[in-house]
Amino acid sequence: MPNTLLTPTIIAREALRILDNNCVMGKLVYRGYEEEFEKKINGYEVGTTISVRRPTDYTVRTGRTASIQDVTEGSFPLVVNTQIGVDFQFTSQELTLSIGELSDRAIKPAMVQLANQIDGDLLGLYNLANNWVGATTTSAIDSFADFAKAPERLDLGAVPQDDRSAVLSPTDTWAMLGSQTALFMNEVARGAYRNASLGQIGGIDTYMSQNVKTHNRGSISSTFAHGNTTTYAATLNSNTMSLGLSVVASGSFNQGDVFTISGTFAVNPVTKATLPYLQQFVIVSSTGGIGTVTVTITPPIIPSGAFQTVSAAPVSGSVVNFVGSASTSYAQNLVFHKNAIALVVVPVSA
Repeated sequence: MPNTLLTPTIIAREALRILDNNCVMGKLVYRGYEEEFEKKINGYEVGTTISVRRPTDYTVRTGRTASIQDVTEGSFPLVVNTQIGVDFQFTSQELTLSIGELSDRAIKPAMVQLANQIDGDLLGLYNLANNWVGATTTSAIDSFADFAKAPERLDLGAVPQDDRSAVLSPTDTWAMLGSQTALFMNEVARGAYRNASLGQIGGIDTYMSQNVKTHNRGSISSTFAHGNTTTYAATLNSNTMSLGLSVVASGSFNQGDVFTISGTFAVNPVTKATLPYLQQFVIVSSTGGIGTVTVTITPPIIPSGAFQTVSAAPVSGSVVNFVGSASTSYAQNLVFHKNAIALVVVPVSA
């Protein structure tokens, strides 16, 4: 019987199948922008960058008199600027194997590495998220009450209730599984005990990933805020602003540090009603030392208008409180809506 050589197409299809099956985060985030990179404009490819529009917002008037509002749309560039790969080659003898044999011996280990890299990169985006709940202790998430803090925050922030997912670290996953085995709910307890399956909790599809990141909170503790504010027009593309902080003792901020400012509450992004908790801000970058330190934060502090983010502008000298203890590490489990994170994977030429 003559040998049958595996073609690159067969190998590539098998590799993509295994890659997709081994991704956790890669299957939970928004992928629609990939279609934009496949389009041609006047016969030309779009290149490595597309512009993504930010949604506009409005305020509701009262009374019979019209109050015309400008339609203001921001945008940000989505750049395909990361190339990853695992490189290996096959001998002519190996190419005569069945795809099953070759998959187990060579393709699957390579695709597992790629899948972990993709998931790790996506989970690394935690340091751009400003809402961080349940971080006052390093104890594992081991009850529904612990877990519920995240979807509660999503609800208060008017996040749609469909397409929500949670990705937990192995430690928190097994702690939650332990809590489920004690429930008087046959299917839930059986799934947790026999299959180590968390399933859906509070309408959220829950998964485990060993790629969940750990954040080490910066060492600065005593800080006061300057009275900075901004407007949507000044931040519509970046969704960030510069804020002055008065630092009274030496130390450092880390990207991903989350803090609140006394008296500055969050607002519902739809109704603009003041919420029962202080607005949280995340540090994107920082410069300076003792004295006045300038940090770049998100969301920007916008005290009024259609894009309002806080109940009131901070008073200069307001106390800044960081989430978590200084120089302490915390697992960064993510609970999010599908549209919060986008992944674009496009083919490249060899």
